[in-house]
Amino acid sequence: MAELSSLAELGAATGQTGTQPAAPVHVQKLDKQGRAYATGKRKDAIARVWVKPGTGKIIINDKEYAAYFARPVLQMVLRQPIVATNRDGQFDIIATVTGGGLSGQAGAVRHGISKALTYYEPGLRSILKKSGFLTRDSRTVERKKYGKAKARRSFQFSKR
Repeated sequence: MAELSSLAELGAATGQTGTQPAAPVHVQKLDKQGRAYATGKRKDAIARVWVKPGTGKIIINDKEYAAYFARPVLQMVLRQPIVATNRDGQFDIIATVTGGGLSGQAGAVRHGISKALTYYEPGLRSILKKSGFLTRDSRTVERKKYGKAKARRSFQFSKR
């Protein structure tokens, strides 16, 4: 058995080079109509989102986004990935959302828009990832336990 005197020799002996593996290359994923599709999730809400080039219309469940999400905070949450990437007015977004409440649905649509934008323009991935829009917020409602009034709340104690 031959003696190895350095790590470079060990790499050469095992057939490995000293360079790091190349970063994954993200490619554009489009359907036959030229749209990018992604699924976004938050709490119990699931959003199916399609992004295509257009004038900046955002349609959610066949309604304008301002009509569907009446609160300005939810509208702002929804538009965060578009504003962060300076793509305001460049894409038409169509989404269908089910489950959960309005806050969870807005978060799900935001997650879906972010993923769909990265599928359409892979160069935007670093901006959206740095802002945290590609991370699925996994916090959900804690389940109710046996012998408890709610998830953690106990029944009222009676001394006598």
